[in-house]
Amino acid sequence: MREVGQNDKKQPRCGVRTGLAVLALATIASGCGQGGTKVEPAGGQQPLQAPPARALDSYADKLRAAHAARVAAAKRWGLKRVPLTAPSPPGKKPRITTRDGFEVDGHRRLGLPPVFTTVPTKEKVVFLTIDDGEEKDPAFLRMMSDLRIPYSAFLSDYLVKEDYGYFARMRDQGVGLHNHTLHHPYLPGLSGAGQRREICGMQKVIEKRYGTRPALFRPPYGNYDGDTLRAAKSCGITHVPLWNEEVFVDRWEYREWDRSLHPGDIVLTHFRGRGDWKGTMPDMVRRFLDKVTAEGYAVARLEDYL
Repeated sequence: MREVGQNDKKQPRCGVRTGLAVLALATIASGCGQGGTKVEPAGGQQPLQAPPARALDSYADKLRAAHAARVAAAKRWGLKRVPLTAPSPPGKKPRITTRDGFEVDGHRRLGLPPVFTTVPTKEKVVFLTIDDGEEKDPAFLRMMSDLRIPYSAFLSDYLVKEDYGYFARMRDQGVGLHNHTLHHPYLPGLSGAGQRREICGMQKVIEKRYGTRPALFRPPYGNYDGDTLRAAKSCGITHVPLWNEEVFVDRWEYREWDRSLHPGDIVLTHFRGRGDWKGTMPDMVRRFLDKVTAEGYAVARLEDYL
């Protein structure tokens, strides 16, 4: 091993020469050459310019500005608290299985889509899902965009066709548009062929109008049988999310006996307005967000976990 000589001791640590660009970049990141000074790499490479110290200040300013915007949006829409930010999507997706008691005959053997009400996760997140498409409130779109709250829409064509453009704007905001049948029937009351027309027909409508073929399907009223799931699978459906809670303008309803939110719960609501509720969709969103935020939950995007 070579002994450290006098000349070695005189070299500052930030001036250690190396032929590896990785170490040169690490040197810059560690603070060597702050203030915009040049760090000379070995091997005749071009000098690397260390970023000025104010770059970190600029990043911090952006974070503060983003938080200030969320605070302002929460105040503008009348929320009691600023909604929590969801964690990054899981690198490894959780394994989704059918909830006990929700199986049909041959469910696993036939490889039918899982039917579930909660996504297995330890993160304090819930998922907002909205059904049918009757109410087309522009204030709702503005609110969800301002607050940056993710949600998933399950659409029925007999309602959506009144204004396909409304849901195109929703799609452009990053919302997943999924299958809720053509005409919202009670599916177990139909033949297998009738169910297939309802489900596969809506697949075609969404693909034609919005450019993607859904992988998620929710049966109207949450009712299904073996024919439903076989038809859904044949049309390209991979998951059948139901719900664990439902939120309205004036109340919550619960599937579980403890009447509580749980990590990974799917929450249902509907595209409704004053014609059906004692309020508007923004009123419903306020009730939803005030509760989940107060209980320490963030709203995550369902598609990121499937």
